[in-house]
Formats: sequence, structure tokens, C-alpha cells
Amino acid sequence: MKSSRFMQAAVLTFAVAAVSLLAGRSQVFAAQNPIPPPPQNQPDTAPKHEMPAPTNLKVLPKDLTGPQVHEIMEKWEGELGTGCKTCHAVDPKNLGPNGKPRLNFADDSKEEKQTARKMYKMVEEINASYIAKIDSSGDPVTCGTCHRGHLGPEPFVAKPEKEGPH
Repeated sequence: MKSSRFMQAAVLTFAVAAVSLLAGRSQVFAAQNPIPPPPQNQPDTAPKHEMPAPTNLKVLPKDLTGPQVHEIMEKWEGELGTGCKTCHAVDPKNLGPNGKPRLNFADDSKEEKQTARKMYKMVEEINASYIAKIDSSGDPVTCGTCHRGHLGPEPFVAKPEKEGPH
């Protein structure tokens, strides 16, 4: 028993020493190789992600711009733990600069896109018809409320009941 605790203490001491050593080395490396600040008053030369005006909005407001729709889609991606290809079909006839097919965002052929539209309408209905009518209800419902970073909603698991008087 004592040798087991001694071994655990030795491993812990070694781990702390290793982390300290690595942290010191990374500070030395950072001091020797500082990241230069971005150039001042120079145009941004990084390639921009093209975000054209949307052409097939059926549930989102039709006056949204490409960047606005892109921002909404990125939020949904995070809340659902998925990527663009889940809902948007690949267009093999439209190749990007990297030679890979681009996505056809207007295409309605994927069932997942139809499901996303239904779920969006459901969330809007919940927020407008229920959440908005509760004083101090807090944040509105979002995709993440149920999905929590997973494509399928996360099942609710109740905490075990405490034993004893209630």
C-alpha cells in the first residue's frame, strides 16, 4: 500500500517537473521567435471566403445577405456538431480553386436540409408562441438547446434521486 502511494507521488512529481520544463522551454522559444505584429495600413491579402447573396431562402428572412446567412450557418454547425456537407449537396461540375467540387447551397435535394428547415420553424414557433410569453424566461431556444453539439438531440438523463427525506 505504501509503495503504491510512493509510486503515485513519484509519478505526480515527475509530471509536474516535466510540465514545468516544457513551459520554460516554450517561453524561451517564444522569446527567441516572437510573432511579428501585423503590418500597419496594408491591405489584407488573405483570401476571402466568397459569400454571395443567397438564392433559395425558404424559411430564413429573404433580405439576409451572404455574410449574414454564413454567420447563421456557422452557428448552426457548432450547435449541431456538423459541417456544411450535412445539408448541402456537392456540385461536381463546379470546381473551386483547389480543384475540389464546391457545394451547391441552393440545391434542395438533401433530406437533411428539409429537416433543418422544419427544425428552424419549430424553434421560431417555440420562441414566439411560448418563450416570449413567459416573463423573465431568459435566453431563447436554439438548436443547441437540445442538440448540444451533436447532430441528433442529446437524450435527457435524469440525475439519480438522492436517498433520504425529500
